[in-house]
Amino acid sequence: MLPFSLLFVFAVLDVAWAGLVARIPERRRHPLRLHEHIRRQISNGTVTNTTSSGIIPITLADDKQTYYSVLNVGNISFRSAIDTGSADFWLLSSGCSTSACKTPPKYPLNYASPSFVSVNNNASTFNLSFADGSNAVGFVARETVQLANLTVPNQAFGLVNSSTVSFVDEISGVLGLGFPRLSTIYSVAANATPFLGSLASGHLDYPLFGVSLTRNSTSGTLAFGAIDSTVVQNASLIEWNEVVPFQPFLGSPLNTSSYLQWAIPLANIQIGSTVVKPQPTYPQANGNSSIALLDIGTAGLFGPYQDVERIFSSVSGSRIVNTNGQWAIPCDTNDTMTFTFGAQNFTMLPSDYLLGPIQEDPNLCYSWPQATPPSSDGIDWQIGSSFLRTVYTIFSYGITSKEPPMIGLYPLTPSTPAPTALPQASLSALFSSLSLTVSVGLPNSLIPTPTFTTPPYAFNTSVPTSLISGDLATSTYTPLLSNIDHAGGAPTGRFNFSALPQVAPAPTAQTLVLTASNGVVFTTTSTLPSQSLALGKPPGWTSSTASIPAMPRLSACLAVAVACMLVAAGAVY
Repeated sequence: MLPFSLLFVFAVLDVAWAGLVARIPERRRHPLRLHEHIRRQISNGTVTNTTSSGIIPITLADDKQTYYSVLNVGNISFRSAIDTGSADFWLLSSGCSTSACKTPPKYPLNYASPSFVSVNNNASTFNLSFADGSNAVGFVARETVQLANLTVPNQAFGLVNSSTVSFVDEISGVLGLGFPRLSTIYSVAANATPFLGSLASGHLDYPLFGVSLTRNSTSGTLAFGAIDSTVVQNASLIEWNEVVPFQPFLGSPLNTSSYLQWAIPLANIQIGSTVVKPQPTYPQANGNSSIALLDIGTAGLFGPYQDVERIFSSVSGSRIVNTNGQWAIPCDTNDTMTFTFGAQNFTMLPSDYLLGPIQEDPNLCYSWPQATPPSSDGIDWQIGSSFLRTVYTIFSYGITSKEPPMIGLYPLTPSTPAPTALPQASLSALFSSLSLTVSVGLPNSLIPTPTFTTPPYAFNTSVPTSLISGDLATSTYTPLLSNIDHAGGAPTGRFNFSALPQVAPAPTAQTLVLTASNGVVFTTTSTLPSQSLALGKPPGWTSSTASIPAMPRLSACLAVAVACMLVAAGAVY
C-alpha cells in the first residue's frame, strides 16, 4: 500500500490543483488534462467539452409506458416524465394531499429555496386535463432548473396541489417539450415561456433535442442542443420533415397560423406486402395529408378506424376484440409494419408492435395500432414509443423568420429486415422476460367495426397556413436544416446537416494505459464515481446528503495513475 505521507501529499496537491483550475476561464483549460477532464464528465454528464449542449439518461419506468429523466429544480433532484405531447413542466408539491401524491417525492413548499420566485403571490392557477380523464391542479411559480450542464434561471413551472395523475418509480411530474401554444401555464401567467422555449432563447448550441429510447431497463439518452453521436453514425441518413402549422381555433381573433404539436405528414403504412394509404379525417385541411403526432408520452400507436381496419384486414386470422378499437392477430406473424415519412420507410418488427399473448388464447397477441374515433384537431395518428424506439428522433424547434420546426428520423432498424429477424422462439422468450401476457375477455362472436360521426373541424380554415407566426428560437441562430427562408420564401441553399452539434454520454468506466520508465505497460480500468441522488431532498436536510470534506477527495483516476507509476518505480511495499 502507499505510505500515508505520500497519499496525504497527493491528496493535498489534487485539491490545490482543482482549486487553481476552477479559477481559469473555461476556454483556457487544457481539454485533455486527465483528472479535470474526468471531473467535467462526471459533473456535466458529457464527454464533449461544450457549454451549450447536454445529455442525460432517459429511462423506461416499471409501467413499461413512461420514460423519465432526472433534473434539478432549486438544486433538488426530481424524476420527470418526458412528454412531447404537452408543453407544461410541473411537479407535485408538498401541499398535494390527494392519493396520487402520497408516494412520489414532492417539491417542499416549506423549503426556502433561494432561487424560488413567487408569481402573482401564487394566485396564477392552472388546471391540466389529460386524455385518460386524470387532471392536475396547481399554481405557477419560478425556479432555477438544471439539466445536465444546462441551467435555466427563473423558469416558469407548475406546482401541483391536487392531482389524479398516477406515477410509478418515484416520478414527481411531467416535463412537457411542446410549443408555447400548447401550454396551459403559458396562457395563465405573463412571460411563462415553456422549458424548451427558454432553452431555445440562446442557451443551446442549436435549438433542438434528440431522443434515444430503449424497451428495457437500459437507459437511452435525452440530448439538448446536439444529437447523440453514439447513436447517429451518419447524419446524411436522417429523414427531415417539416412540422405542420395549425390555423387559429374557431372563434379566435387571431389571423395567423402557428405551431401547436410535434406533428408531421404520414405518407404510407405497410403491413407485410400490403400498402395502406392513410385517409385523413379532414382531407381539405392539410392538403389531403394524414397528420401524425410523435409523442414520447404515449406508449403505443393510435390511428383512425378507416386506416386501422384496412391494416388488419390484410392480416390472416386478425380480429377486433373490443369496442375500444383493439385488434388481435396470430402471435406467429412474420409481417413487418412500415411507416413512411417523407421519402423514407421506417420498419417495425413484430416484437415492436405486438403487445403480448392473450391469456385466454396464447396463440393470439394484442397488436398496435389501436383504432380511435375521429378527433376534431385533425391529428389522425398518434405515434408513441413502440415506434419511436425503432428510430432516433430529433425535434428541431425552428428559428424565428428563418427555419420552420422540423422532425428528423434516423432509422435504427433496417428498412428490409430478414423475414426471420426475430424467430418465434425468441419472440416468446421476449414476452416471457417482459412478463407480457394480456388478460382480456375474448368475445364469443365477431365484433363489428364501430361507426362514428365526424365532429366539426376545430380550426379556422379561412386563415392560410402559409401565414405563420409563433414563438420559435431566437433569430440569432444560423439555420442548418432548411433551404427556405420563411421570412421571404426564397430558397437559400442552406443544407448543412453535418454541422449539427454532437454530444456523447459519459462513460461508466475509465481505462488508463501507462508506460513506466522501464518500458513496463500498465493497463487498469476504474469505475467513474456517480453522484448519488436524494430525490426530493434539499441539500443538507439529511445526513445522507451532507457535504463530504474536501481533503480526502483524491481523484480516483489520478490515484490509480499514481499507484501504477509507483509500482513501476518500486515505491510500494
